[in-house]
Amino acid sequence: MNGEALASCQRLHPFGCNLACYRTCCYALGPRRKFHQMMASLKSLDSVYENIITSILTGVFDKHGSIFDARSRRNTLNQVSRRLFNEGAVGFLTKTLPKLGKAFDKAIAGEQNLTSTGLRLAAQPGSELPRFLGELFRQVLDSSGRLLPNPCAISVGSIRQICFVFYKMEMPYSDETNHKVVSGFISTEEDLKTIKPTLDSIQHQLNSTHSDSVRRRRVTSNSTAVVVAREARILLSRVFASFDPLDILPRHGPGAVAEKLKPWAKYHFKNIPEKITNVYPIDEYYFSSLGHLCDCIDTKACRDHSDPLPGISHESTPAQVILVPKDSRGPRLISCEPVAMQWIQQGLSRAIVKHVESCGLTCHNVFFTDQGPNRRGALLGSNTGKYATLDLKEASDRVSLALVHLLFPEHLYRFLENCRSSSTTLPDGSVMNLLKFAPMGSGLCFPIMALTIWSLLSVCAPDEDTRDSILVYGDDVIVPTNFVDTAIERLESFGLRINRDKSCPKGLFRESCGMDAFNGIDVTPVRIRTPWSSRPSPNVYASWIAYANSFYHRGYSATYELIAGALHSIYGDIPAMDMQLQCPSLADVPKHNRPKRRRWNKDLQKVEFFVRDVKSVSVNVRQKGWLKLLRYFTQCPTGTSIGGCTRLPPHLHGVVNGTEFRVEEYTCRRTNLLVRRCR
Repeated sequence: MNGEALASCQRLHPFGCNLACYRTCCYALGPRRKFHQMMASLKSLDSVYENIITSILTGVFDKHGSIFDARSRRNTLNQVSRRLFNEGAVGFLTKTLPKLGKAFDKAIAGEQNLTSTGLRLAAQPGSELPRFLGELFRQVLDSSGRLLPNPCAISVGSIRQICFVFYKMEMPYSDETNHKVVSGFISTEEDLKTIKPTLDSIQHQLNSTHSDSVRRRRVTSNSTAVVVAREARILLSRVFASFDPLDILPRHGPGAVAEKLKPWAKYHFKNIPEKITNVYPIDEYYFSSLGHLCDCIDTKACRDHSDPLPGISHESTPAQVILVPKDSRGPRLISCEPVAMQWIQQGLSRAIVKHVESCGLTCHNVFFTDQGPNRRGALLGSNTGKYATLDLKEASDRVSLALVHLLFPEHLYRFLENCRSSSTTLPDGSVMNLLKFAPMGSGLCFPIMALTIWSLLSVCAPDEDTRDSILVYGDDVIVPTNFVDTAIERLESFGLRINRDKSCPKGLFRESCGMDAFNGIDVTPVRIRTPWSSRPSPNVYASWIAYANSFYHRGYSATYELIAGALHSIYGDIPAMDMQLQCPSLADVPKHNRPKRRRWNKDLQKVEFFVRDVKSVSVNVRQKGWLKLLRYFTQCPTGTSIGGCTRLPPHLHGVVNGTEFRVEEYTCRRTNLLVRRCR
């Protein structure tokens, strides 16, 4: 192969190419038009991902050198190459291998035996195990696919790394996949209609003063749903006894809103539904001060006895359903809230989270900002078998408004009900009324869901030790193993559903909050989410440096070198972690690939390097003084509560998370840039 062809091939395929690709590049050095046509037809990404899975297999071979001889290595690589050729990278890496990984997880969790039947993989002679990676499977499972008495945890980690490396890859979705997700959202709403009469009946019995079935007594595993609901309501009433729903600081969240407004346009409220102003008066929660309110009042309209705020309507508008990338299986459905609703939801949500994390009844069991307890619980449960992990299916969509009304104290429910959107617009333009309390996208979805799950489980616990062992982070739940059956029964009796494919009640495998644990060892694989691109991209640059470092720390040196080499070929010099610079850095970089341009910073008294970094695009927008003041009060921690009065720093700026905050500066979403600057 001549040097010109090699150079051209390396520019197009920084991850490296096989012999067929080299021959194509040599042949294509004829007419320029023919060269570009053939290059466009090449599946360059398939070759990228093929090289990655090959390098991971090489790392596995080195890690398990005693069970892989030269023949088994060659056969494994050839089988991967054939499957990639027949199915493509998308089919084999994001569908076939994850399907094998899920079946393996069920086997090590003790739910079912692993068999090659239905996996489109040939079986080993005289065994139910797949021939592919059979050397590793035999270290964990017997010939029938059942867990061995002393399985090898390192082999478990290797198998899961191979199977799940591309499982979370963000990919474009077909219309059929999008329609399936929306149909599931509608189907869940139909399921809530079937549970609503039951919840309404329980509500009626609780409100009846003559019902003997709701007398307060100790809850046991055989208690009725009425008693469980009553005790859960009493428990949540104790939690929120000192909570004031009016003592909140409204603010905007980082996400999109139904009106599709720019960040700086969110502070100019053009529509505030009447239902929310019934609990959160417009003059106290939507204006920075009484002066702001007075300047917005139309005095002529007041004299004519018409609306004093003619620029603001009071129409109840629906939320807006959108589909966002999730993983290779399909998109995630998000319901964007109207801006006036989201403004209050964010403030009330933050107040609830702060109260719950400081309340003695919940601070050790319900978490919103720290996944550590659930992760440690999963690790401990996989080692001792004392704790099980539960994952709820479509949890945010199955917490109905009727269930929230049933459990939460009336003084809080009144505010929760008025802050929710009662309908949402589907992608086809139709409007659907909602029986669920709040779909994903609402600021109140996460805390209310977690508290609902925790209250139902806590009142069913047979003793104090069981109650203290319940950990809830969103829809990730950890309970004692001997309490699993009762927990599942109680949650499903109130309309919730357990995702049994991701729940681990037995065996040696546990999964919770991103921690995959087997027999006390972390077997969480490196999952690649961001697709590779040969063009410079800030997201690809930051994400793939993180992937490379994760492979490095897990001992996959060949994969690290492959990704690092590809990054160097596109982005040039990249700093190393031992340089301790505040920018994306690789774990190990040779001296000749490190940044060389430097300077001495007299102010900081240190050496700075000229490196690539990811920078968010900031936009300066001049607005009316009152709107700037409103943003200052709600965004800057040095400001006072809305409607108050404070002495402001010069130019209305403060400090947020260690960086200077300016009220005229906004950060646009999804507008990161790859820049060069001194660090």
